[in-house]
Amino acid sequence: MASPLACQRHLFEMPAEVAYLDAAAWTPLPRSVREAGEAGMRVKSLPWAHPRSEVPPWTERARCAAAALIGAPADAVAVVGSVADAIAIAARAIAPVPGGRILRVAEEFPSLCLAFDRLAAEAGMVVEAVPRPDAGDWTAALLEAIARPGAPPLAVATVTPLHWADGTIIDLDRLAPAVRAAGAALVVDATQAVGAMPIDVARLKPDFLAFPTYKWVLGPYSLAFLYAAPHRQEGRPLAEHAGNRPPVMGARRYDRGECHDPVGLPMAATGLELVAGWGVPAIEGRLRDLTDRLAEGVQALGLAVPLRALRSPHILGVTVPGADAEDLVAQLRRRNVFVSARLGRLRISPHVFVDEADLSRILAALEAVMPGRG
Repeated sequence: MASPLACQRHLFEMPAEVAYLDAAAWTPLPRSVREAGEAGMRVKSLPWAHPRSEVPPWTERARCAAAALIGAPADAVAVVGSVADAIAIAARAIAPVPGGRILRVAEEFPSLCLAFDRLAAEAGMVVEAVPRPDAGDWTAALLEAIARPGAPPLAVATVTPLHWADGTIIDLDRLAPAVRAAGAALVVDATQAVGAMPIDVARLKPDFLAFPTYKWVLGPYSLAFLYAAPHRQEGRPLAEHAGNRPPVMGARRYDRGECHDPVGLPMAATGLELVAGWGVPAIEGRLRDLTDRLAEGVQALGLAVPLRALRSPHILGVTVPGADAEDLVAQLRRRNVFVSARLGRLRISPHVFVDEADLSRILAALEAVMPGRG
């Protein structure tokens, strides 16, 4: 058995007194990623000293690293500007089905919804948002919605591997076969999954899957990757330019304009390769241990968390009765503890830089700021 992944705080510029458990918002850059970006800035600052031919190999290195992380061939992955761009490409590539259903969960993140809302409005399709289940089992609720007698035919499922607000699991291994059996397209926003839990497009067989670099793969902002299944690689890109026109083949047809960024692509490649070096299963194991211990600690304070079987390994949603989550976040920040408030809950999301002291600090801070205890 492989050794557990140790804390990697030494690779980050993080003061000992800071407890940063907000990786689901965005992550700090490892030193190596920052240095890659600084080297890229020198390419743009001193263009006479750095031939432009040095830059495209970084684009392919990042593309290959992104593809490897999700089990895809490099030719099936496009470099895009954001997940919103990726979802817009997917919505343009999927033929509308008048009267068909577009299925999602309630309270979904807007970037996964808006392009498909437009498709529904223009094509006479129906959007169904599955309500949050009382038991917290999104997978069962979605499977029930897919199979519901008398429902409009399922045309597209736009889903994520977990709910972005509290980390509750949506089991795509169970859901994807049901979507395919219904003859529907599967579009996956893996923003909160890639890098923190295993994602394998060969197993899930999505039509499209997208993820950015600024969260769990420790990269820059304004950069994302889009996987397109072989039968989905002939759609229309958002921007048409010399780099994505025929004879260019595969998902490169969707590459963004100004693709060869000398700053962002080296940063992305460095972060992706760092994650691959640790191994996603090892990362998942470490983060599961951290969130399990956090769950035990916050429950001891009388706070509610989802059942372990319904929790993702890396995001913990915490309900604090009688408290305003935004106010709690502000109070915690004043104690150098960083989390987010999402849909009225605290969202705690550690990454590999979180250590034992961070766990003690957040639990002590939570006890201090809870209503009636401060």
